Amino acid sequence: MTEKLLQYIWQFQHFNTAALTTLDDEPLQISYPGYLNTNQGPDFLEAKIKVGDTNWAGNIELHILSTDWIAHKHSTDKNFKNIILHVVWQNNTAVEIPFPVLELESRVSKFLLKRYDELMKATAFIPCEKNINQVAALTLNSWKDRLLAERLQNKAAVIFGHLATNNNHWEETFWWLMANNFGIKVNRDSFEKIARSLPLNILAKHKNQIHQLEALLFGQAGLLNNNFTEDYPAMLKKEFIFFKAKYKLQPITTPLFFLRMRPANFPTIRLAQLAMLIYQSVNLFSTIKEAKTVKEIKDLLNITANDYWHYHYIFDETSGFKEKRLGSQMINNILINTITPIIFAFGLYHKEEIYKIKALQWLEEIAAEKNIITNAYAAVGIENKNAFDSQALIQLKNEYCNKKRCLECAIGNNLLKTVSTNNKEIPIG
Repeated sequence: MTEKLLQYIWQFQHFNTAALTTLDDEPLQISYPGYLNTNQGPDFLEAKIKVGDTNWAGNIELHILSTDWIAHKHSTDKNFKNIILHVVWQNNTAVEIPFPVLELESRVSKFLLKRYDELMKATAFIPCEKNINQVAALTLNSWKDRLLAERLQNKAAVIFGHLATNNNHWEETFWWLMANNFGIKVNRDSFEKIARSLPLNILAKHKNQIHQLEALLFGQAGLLNNNFTEDYPAMLKKEFIFFKAKYKLQPITTPLFFLRMRPANFPTIRLAQLAMLIYQSVNLFSTIKEAKTVKEIKDLLNITANDYWHYHYIFDETSGFKEKRLGSQMINNILINTITPIIFAFGLYHKEEIYKIKALQWLEEIAAEKNIITNAYAAVGIENKNAFDSQALIQLKNEYCNKKRCLECAIGNNLLKTVSTNNKEIPIG
């Protein structure tokens, strides 16, 4: 038994509540178990019970052992003055306290305890891998809704942090997020630093000259320090030397990585595509914010790096002709990880539901992500039909399954919500 499990059992009343009595054999009725307190003080607040003929309203404290009340020094803690019931798993020793005690050990299903133990000891992809197919589709779908909202709110918190540092400049924030996304997993931090080192007001002055945008981005990335043999990178270097002095720019010192990645994801290609996005767009966040459909955004992101990169992946080294177009997979990645989160955050920040709804609808229209997590869920029968599903499943895996937070998970709750009666499992309630 753990305190978290005991809190769960009490919160959802997953024990035999028939003919309840206190340790002093007084009849006990639970009108309301209280709400779980996540701050300092008693475990449950504002509970309502009836002991004998007397109704009580107040707080409830839970412990594994009755002597934990003394061990935790609650008698001298002013936060525990309004206790009306002490709920314990096991009454190991009588403790003198001015309120009744309820012992639960004999009232909780052994099946529930066994299943919880199995979940905590499971080493499979997810703790409930063997049982998740028992959970109704309605429960799963409702939980996915909650998981996605939670994931988007977490991402919104990061966005609000950016806004706090740039005087609530949404376009600037979007620029930082977009650059971070273009850096993909390996170079995302470096790309965001590049974006932060190049304010939009500087880029706006040069947005009609693609080579100047590339000079600024590649220069700030530290990729124009070589003595080039080709004219184009040599020209970019010359331009950057001028801009660096003019704007007092400080290139980033974080390295960019090329090793063990597909050439299409080289930071040179992604920076060239990012430059082209700036070149071809005006007030990109405002435009995307007012877009009606996912197709409109995909058209905006349907960009190709300038001609030099058709024959290059890095400076001074030619390759066979291939247009360096931003592929559909990368466009979906940007939609999922940058655009829908900032649209949701904008709606949350300004209390405008239309933007939050738009973000959720767009995720339903975007193809599902295919990765280790979503593929593993699919293998145990969990549907992954669009980006809405895949984002919810990633949240489930990372924030609940990996951390064994089964007691806080709707799926775990559903699987624990059974008792064994006459060797037959029946739902509680």
